[in-house]
Amino acid sequence: MRGTVSLSLLASALVVNAMAADDLAGMFKDGKVSGQFREFSITRDYNGAVNYTRMANTIGGYVKYETGAWNGLSLGAAAYGTVGVALGNRNDVNDVDPTLLSKNNSNDVYLGEAYLQYKNGNTTFKGGRQKLDTPMAGSDDARMLPNLFEAYVLSNTDVKDTTLIAAHVTKFAQGTFGRVYNASANHANAILSATSGYSYWDSRNQTGSFENMGKYAVNHNTDGVSVAAAVYSGIPGLKLQLWDYYAHDILNAIYAEANYGWSYAGGVAPYVAAQYIKEDNIGNDYAGNVNSDFVGAKAGVKVANFDLYGAVSHNSKDASAAATNGGTISPWGGMPAYTQGMVTRHQFMAGTDAWKVAGSYDWKNFGVNLNTGVYYASFDLDALNGYSARACTTTESGFDVIFNPQTIKNLQLRVRANYTRDFAQTGSGVPTDWDEYRFIANYNF
Repeated sequence: MRGTVSLSLLASALVVNAMAADDLAGMFKDGKVSGQFREFSITRDYNGAVNYTRMANTIGGYVKYETGAWNGLSLGAAAYGTVGVALGNRNDVNDVDPTLLSKNNSNDVYLGEAYLQYKNGNTTFKGGRQKLDTPMAGSDDARMLPNLFEAYVLSNTDVKDTTLIAAHVTKFAQGTFGRVYNASANHANAILSATSGYSYWDSRNQTGSFENMGKYAVNHNTDGVSVAAAVYSGIPGLKLQLWDYYAHDILNAIYAEANYGWSYAGGVAPYVAAQYIKEDNIGNDYAGNVNSDFVGAKAGVKVANFDLYGAVSHNSKDASAAATNGGTISPWGGMPAYTQGMVTRHQFMAGTDAWKVAGSYDWKNFGVNLNTGVYYASFDLDALNGYSARACTTTESGFDVIFNPQTIKNLQLRVRANYTRDFAQTGSGVPTDWDEYRFIANYNF
């Protein structure tokens, strides 16, 4: 695509100029190494339509190097990796959980970031392999390794209290979480994958490989995804954002969100939020007829160290929209919905009405760096949902405990659990249920 080529040429020109500079050595001398060591263990006990237990233990993370800035120019690179420890039969996905490992449940190490960044006043350009976190395309760092992108991003803050963003994303490297969906198995799993943030045709066999955006999503090479966005925060307590994702020959997605919070005497701080997603097929319609509307709302309050909220959402349905019957597709890791569970993401399926309540408590007043949270989510699936064989109600509850020991700086220990009921139902109404537990240790350096 021309826009991509021009940005690439700009990046090349900047590199050439840097290489010709007398103080290039100083640019690297001022560089820094950072990263994260991660240990992740997971166990999921299935019962109902299927009955087995699968688990995995892995170590890995990433190591990153960033140069210092010379005339606004800097470079960065990061290697990511995962290694299985004390695993069962790697060839059996009913024995070894696939969401912590690479293709075929193998170990993996790859160059996940390699970028050039240039800052001039209030304008920043970043091009190459990088981590992105936007509403409809994001890292989704929920398991061992995150999603990564090849992208060219230009941002500017010249307008007061406003950030303007223009980007073109050419490639997507799926993280380990996407392997859970096994989209290539059948059409129902394809819909589950595409509405949960991953490939419509193949997610189990893709991790760490930078694939064309269209090839990854729908098995067709495309010109990538062009993005434009504006984020405004000029009114105290209010944040507005509007994003447009033009996925060439697949779909156009518009994401809009408004958040507002205020406070009263005594430490009571209510907040409200609303979000809207509109998708339509474009060009060669490689995902089929896409026509969806998703709306969500959230209201909560912070009182002392408590944070309590409730959220609701609704997704449209359209029997003539062959792709997902009117469901919302998000094939590049984006998952902004207020009503999503820790695992269950059915709120994007056609005709789904969802609600969620959650609460957390920060124990800092007791002299400990501990945060605990609980939640409950319910998803009322329409008969057109495309995944479950019938209309049904899926529920998920869970808890999250995060502890940062004072004795070991930069270490975080985390225990999470989810209890999912009626995740899917067979034609005879037999449900798929599970209990899942995760232990994660993150050490940042």
